[in-house]
Amino acid sequence: MVSDSGIECLSIAYAAANISEEKRVSAIGFVAGIGSAASLLGTMAARFLSTAQIFLIAAISSMVATIYMRIFVKETSGRIDSEPLNQPILVDNGEERSQSKSVSQSFKEVLPLKDIFCLLKSSVTLSLATVVAFLNGLGEGGQQTPYLYFLKARLQYNKDNFAVLMLIGYTGAAIGQLFLMPRLAPITGEEAILSLSCISGFISMLIVSIAWAVWVPYVANLLPIIAFLTRPALQSIVSKQVGPNEQGIAQGCIAGISSFGNILSPLIYTPLTDLFLSEKAPFNYPGFNLFCVGLAWLIALIPSMMIQFGTKNSRLKIRDGGRTLDA
Repeated sequence: MVSDSGIECLSIAYAAANISEEKRVSAIGFVAGIGSAASLLGTMAARFLSTAQIFLIAAISSMVATIYMRIFVKETSGRIDSEPLNQPILVDNGEERSQSKSVSQSFKEVLPLKDIFCLLKSSVTLSLATVVAFLNGLGEGGQQTPYLYFLKARLQYNKDNFAVLMLIGYTGAAIGQLFLMPRLAPITGEEAILSLSCISGFISMLIVSIAWAVWVPYVANLLPIIAFLTRPALQSIVSKQVGPNEQGIAQGCIAGISSFGNILSPLIYTPLTDLFLSEKAPFNYPGFNLFCVGLAWLIALIPSMMIQFGTKNSRLKIRDGGRTLDA
């Protein structure tokens, strides 16, 4: 649990720091798609393995990933690009950094909270992305325990139904992230994908909230082909607002804010689920809690559209106090 989000955001940050902006969205989508494909394979394997075998294979996979990372993934924390647009926002003008800094020294440097807030407020786009990340975290949290409990209580879902539901969702997510996003982003842009995925998340929850048969959530779970593009689209947008040496900070902040939404989500949706599935419900809408989960994505649509149609803030403008440096 501790390393889950960290592995994802560090992988995205590493890819963003080493790939040009033109190819970055495809790379981020590919990394996210590989994660979804791995979740799909893990769900399928769990159907045929015992509990002890599942934990054994998970431990071996983690060890293999660690060894692979240590051998093949090169450390880039000391690299600074000489181009002005790639210089970090948080570095003072008089500060000089040596490229020979060791990895052990970088672990000792803890960025103050005020610098993190300064980074998030340095761009209107980053500020709006923070709001979207929080609301997306609320929605994702609502898709966990409250969502599954509703399906079990309302439609009598069992473990087989849940397994099929997860297989459909992960398959759609992998297809969308691996194949759809790299082809769609150059045409529409990440901002349009972000807005579209927020709409898809709301529609999916709306359909499930009024589900009248066991197969309805299966159909609604096809929408993650688009809905699961929210996170990679957001990560791609954020990556273009900071320099290569700040990718880890930016992606970590966005992941942390999203995780905070995940924490708050059960506190909001669990009592709501219990209320509307009981006889004390103020009105007859058993799936109202899922409708509220979808509302998180519907509200997130507003800042996502502000990102899409608002003024684009470049990193150069931020550091120059709003002045452009035209050649």
